[in-house]
Amino acid sequence: MSNTPANPPKASPDESLVQAPRNNPSHLQFITDETPEAGAVTEVADGVFWLRFSLPMSGLDHINLWAIRDGVGWVIVDTGIGNLDSKMIWERHFENLLGGRPVNRVICTHLHPDHTGLAGWICRKFGAPLLMTRGEYFLCRLMAADTGKIAPQEGVKFYRKSGFTPDQIEIYKARFGGFGKAITELPQSYDRLEDGELGQIGGREWRVIIGSGHSPEHACLYCPELGICLTGDQLLPNISSNVSVWPTEPESNPLEDWISSCHKLKRELPADTLIGPAHGIPFRGAHRRLDRLIEHHEKALNRLTEHCRTPRLATEVYSVLFRRAINDGNRIMAVGESIAHLNCLKGRGIVSRRLNDAGQFTYKTRSSIPPAR
Repeated sequence: MSNTPANPPKASPDESLVQAPRNNPSHLQFITDETPEAGAVTEVADGVFWLRFSLPMSGLDHINLWAIRDGVGWVIVDTGIGNLDSKMIWERHFENLLGGRPVNRVICTHLHPDHTGLAGWICRKFGAPLLMTRGEYFLCRLMAADTGKIAPQEGVKFYRKSGFTPDQIEIYKARFGGFGKAITELPQSYDRLEDGELGQIGGREWRVIIGSGHSPEHACLYCPELGICLTGDQLLPNISSNVSVWPTEPESNPLEDWISSCHKLKRELPADTLIGPAHGIPFRGAHRRLDRLIEHHEKALNRLTEHCRTPRLATEVYSVLFRRAINDGNRIMAVGESIAHLNCLKGRGIVSRRLNDAGQFTYKTRSSIPPAR
């Protein structure tokens, strides 16, 4: 399984830094050309409402949450970050959209704070159960437990081997342990979502499709009758999701998991499915978007293969992966994405890795490369 950072970075934890086409791709059909204001509500399918919330993050200022009619009550899918502004918007929705009716269930697609931040608060307010996949629930609980603790030596060693300077190590140590500050405490129990599981919401069957790479066991929710899939961060229209290696699982290969998950979604979803993403505008064109996401990562891997004809540290490959300047605000995420690509090439037998005399990992393209995938 892939992992996620012990402290949300200054940059958005959802958005990849890797070079990729952006901005209203012509191959997608968006349901609107208008960007909703924070607090806006739009019914995108019978009984399925798109809620727009703001985020206090650089580069990504919003998140899409979802409310689904469920008999005399409602199901909430993702909850927003755990701050006062989001609580105030929810209070208005509880009164106006929900009409004072109860929340029957809270579903979180994955563990990141903009998705789980108010899950505990809403669950306690309505006495509602929390539904998540096992990997997401327990990793979220584990990371929240790190709040206020000092950075572990495993993390220091990870970033030192990656090529961080002493000053950059100190920045990592100073930022460690802040995850729990962005979420309200999760319930002490949950109901597990499993891949392929069918369940009813509002009298219609919804199916769980699990992906990986951005997070360990990310749940997408698909309703064939309505032709809609709420994809969280597993499929976004304008940006590619962050895929990183973190100190908790340094030998992981989340990028291979991510690419496999893109292929899986393409198999599972009809081409005309309405996609309800966590960021951006709902759209149709899932197959074409998935093809482009796969292509852009494979191109990044090809650029990296050529760059590593000379041995490189993980901190020396930014120029071939990222358009944005790397600074103290996004460096931790940048090196995580770099290692994700390098670990993918290592897993495919394309690069080798060794420790140099300074105790840092260097990566070099092998003289004999396996045939292209």
